[in-house]
Amino acid sequence: MEYLLSIILWFPLVGAVAVALMPKTALQAIKVVALTVSVVVFVLSVMILPAFDAASPDFQLTEQLTWIAVWGVSYALGVDGISLWLVLLTTFITPVVILSQWTSVKRYLKEYMVSMLALEFGMLGAFLAMDLVFFYVFFELMLLPMYLIIGIWGGANRIYAAIKFFLFTIAGSLLMLAGIIYLGVLSGRGGAPSFMFQDLYGLTIPPEAQTLLFFVFTLAFAIKVPVFPFHTWLPDAHVEAPTGGSIILAGVLLKLGTYGFIRFVLPIFPEATFQWAWLLATLGVIGIIYGALVAWVQPDMKKLVAYSSVSHLGFCVLGIFALTQASLEGSIIQMVNHGLSTGALFLLVGVIYERRHSRMLADFGGIASVVPLFTVLFIISVLASVGLPGLNGFIGEFLILAGSYGTFPVLTIIATSGVILAAIYLLWLVQKVFFGPIVHEENRTLPDIGRHEMLAVVPLVIFMVWIGIRPETFLRPMRPAVAQMLELVEARRNGEEILTIEQRNREAARHAMAELRKREAAQEVSR
Repeated sequence: MEYLLSIILWFPLVGAVAVALMPKTALQAIKVVALTVSVVVFVLSVMILPAFDAASPDFQLTEQLTWIAVWGVSYALGVDGISLWLVLLTTFITPVVILSQWTSVKRYLKEYMVSMLALEFGMLGAFLAMDLVFFYVFFELMLLPMYLIIGIWGGANRIYAAIKFFLFTIAGSLLMLAGIIYLGVLSGRGGAPSFMFQDLYGLTIPPEAQTLLFFVFTLAFAIKVPVFPFHTWLPDAHVEAPTGGSIILAGVLLKLGTYGFIRFVLPIFPEATFQWAWLLATLGVIGIIYGALVAWVQPDMKKLVAYSSVSHLGFCVLGIFALTQASLEGSIIQMVNHGLSTGALFLLVGVIYERRHSRMLADFGGIASVVPLFTVLFIISVLASVGLPGLNGFIGEFLILAGSYGTFPVLTIIATSGVILAAIYLLWLVQKVFFGPIVHEENRTLPDIGRHEMLAVVPLVIFMVWIGIRPETFLRPMRPAVAQMLELVEARRNGEEILTIEQRNREAARHAMAELRKREAAQEVSR
């Protein structure tokens, strides 16, 4: 258990190197090795759960080594209640993606699997990092494999979509790098610089600089989510990406933005957060309504699901900046929910595209009687996205709306209409594709969902039901970390001193020494 997080982090990269060394013609072996590596990483990540103390708000299973001593940069890994489920979501989605593309990737299969495993390495590094520079390295690292996945294996306009995705993301990232350097200089004024999260949480930043840094970091993460009006790269990237790329993009990559808001923006810039929370919450609500209305009029199923992502992630942004225990818990669980249900929808749209080579709503209708298993899985995924009680989407949206009402009552009421709009456009999608008469003869011979596709999508459905029925299983481990994060933000807002890791260690050692002396004194008296 001592190096469990390092093993989880590096194993996908080792697997990517192993696949890269295999002959190009060994297609079956390449797929088996890539799938095996991703499954092993998932099994290893599940081993975090028995070792994880759900009552503790702190980072656990921590590992730390000095990386760049002069700048105080560390190879530091850890997992807390905020990152726990995002790490597991990453390791869970990757084998699902590989399985879902078992027969559909025809060109450069070896390079595709290498890119997918390298992408998993980058995503895990970002969620496991406890050092801001270390986080940034992985935040950037995952750009290249995603760029390649869209640009090589995407649709007709793949180059345009890949470049747009790259330019948007890199623009925000480079601004954030300037902010990181400033934080490093600031942290070094009192001694050695440090980029460890806990040290940055205690950093005193002048008000003017704090507002500027708040917007620099916010822009980087807002593009990644994406928050309205920085969302324009997302529909192009989703539509042009191969099915696996769309699943991983919606399932995990977009969560880096919302995770960044919680991990960095709230605790490092608390005064600016309280001052500008209304702006981010408003943009989140605009995204909810705008995404829903644009999704409603899309003739392309994949584009409809892509715009629904803009709408669903708007709820996460509202919940984060409402700054209450319930809204933050709701936002974190909604990140996981969105990864499961939207990932499943992209997967199923990819399945039907493989058979029909069309995603246009007008090319379907009445296929429920032809592909009954596919229909059931699609409808469950749609109902999860709609937020039907008993499925995962309901828990996240309910917590966000209930927790946000006290902070932003008007915005919350407007956001609630997004739930109604989601039900309208998603059920309209179901009605157009699956029910009514079959008007296209070629749809009468569509094969139902296959074995590999079932193996990929059924685990997603199981977790949708599990979270919907037993949400406490997933909420309990995150509760202490969320409470501590809110206390930290409030304390910093009130100007209270936050202890650095070094100070906390000194305090802990002092406390342990005092306890030891007390026990020795008690033993002396008893003698």
